[in-house]
Amino acid sequence: MKIGYQGARGAFSEAAVKILFRGSEYEVTGYRDFLSLFGDVEKGLLDYAVIPVENTTTGIIARTYDHLQSYDIHIVGEAVVPIRECLIANPGAAIGDIREVYSHPEALAQCRELFEQYPHMRPHAHEDTALSVCYIRDSGDKTKAALASEVAAETYGMNILLPNVQDSNVNMTRFLAVTARREYPRDADKISIRMVTAHTPGSLFNALGIFAALNINVLKLESRPIFGRVFEYCFYLDFSGNLDDPDVKEAIRRLEYDCVELNVFGNYKASKEYI
Repeated sequence: MKIGYQGARGAFSEAAVKILFRGSEYEVTGYRDFLSLFGDVEKGLLDYAVIPVENTTTGIIARTYDHLQSYDIHIVGEAVVPIRECLIANPGAAIGDIREVYSHPEALAQCRELFEQYPHMRPHAHEDTALSVCYIRDSGDKTKAALASEVAAETYGMNILLPNVQDSNVNMTRFLAVTARREYPRDADKISIRMVTAHTPGSLFNALGIFAALNINVLKLESRPIFGRVFEYCFYLDFSGNLDDPDVKEAIRRLEYDCVELNVFGNYKASKEYI
């Protein structure tokens, strides 16, 4: 089994892979960008890909949602990973030496208080948390640091100057497992869809009213621009249920009738555990 994720060894996505595929034998490949990752899973070159979709501090990861519009892939599982960012530097460096801090933009946004506490440190966006550790290691520069996991520091032989520098103690990221195959676990209890409603008064209200009428719990609602259209938006919803439930079948039937577009991305088991 071949599994891909965005990032390098020691990335938080790798931790999500270990949760989602615990007990399975697999080969794992890190990708430098989401486009290649999504493309390879859609073409079947990967059996699964693991992608981040939202964080408790910074909200949705918009790039992931935008790619879901463009690729024929299906959600089959989710994992929630606590994100504990560490300030990592070259051996021998001290807090007072650090002038530049590199990491993924999401990680930088999750650690704003660090830069308020140490104004001499300037944040710099990098493509990945673990790769930012590789970058400062290869530079050998004691004025440069990275924000990444404890595992990344251990993996690349670097020092942790400060542990747990994230703004929130409940900083967590939700990851999804996706595949090109239509897979629905029998015990699935969560559904993700995308819908486009008509540009008429009350259209979104009517769509959401379907869930209320059938006593279905909506867990999440997000709007995103529709690629290639001017100021037109689609809606992403997560809600409780199984596609074999009669009420869920009725909800999907009504949504197909009321909406301009409807895509069911997947029916999967909601995450119940943290690491």
